[in-house]
Amino acid sequence: DDLPDGGSGHFVRVIEEIRKLDDKVIVEVLIPDFKGDLSALTKVVEAGPEIINHNVETVPRLYSSVRPMAVYERSLEVLKNVKLMDKKIYTKSGIMLGLGEKKEEVLSLFNDLRDVKCDFLTIGQYLAPSKKHYPVIEYIHPDVFEEYRKKALEMGFAYVASGPLVRSSYQADKVLLQK
Repeated sequence: DDLPDGGSGHFVRVIEEIRKLDDKVIVEVLIPDFKGDLSALTKVVEAGPEIINHNVETVPRLYSSVRPMAVYERSLEVLKNVKLMDKKIYTKSGIMLGLGEKKEEVLSLFNDLRDVKCDFLTIGQYLAPSKKHYPVIEYIHPDVFEEYRKKALEMGFAYVASGPLVRSSYQADKVLLQK
């Protein structure tokens, strides 16, 4: 975030170097929102990764507490703009549960992601990195993760990984195989 291009040049160079080594490698990048800078996003899209991941992390109501530097709508715009720039690139996002979100908020978030044509979704348990971070409000039962997985698939996501230990890169190698 401290670089003029938001770090997009680094993403591009890594993608290019991977392609030099093996152009058959499936590349997924987990990007920031670039503070809404379309030129930074365009650079990454034009580098041609197969999957661009940008995590919304939590429901809109909790953004000011959990992600005070981020903007929910801007995150959705990142995913939407990827699809507008290149329909062949898959988009992926992830959320954490256990921050105090309500079921209807989670389902609304799923709808928001589908509205911007997000293809893949990861859902995991939030774990506070330290006592200084936002606290865990609730530990979510694995059955709830499975319920959300099924609901997200019904809503049109092509692939959903959902469970307490799932993170945005969880079994990323299986996403395109199961799509």
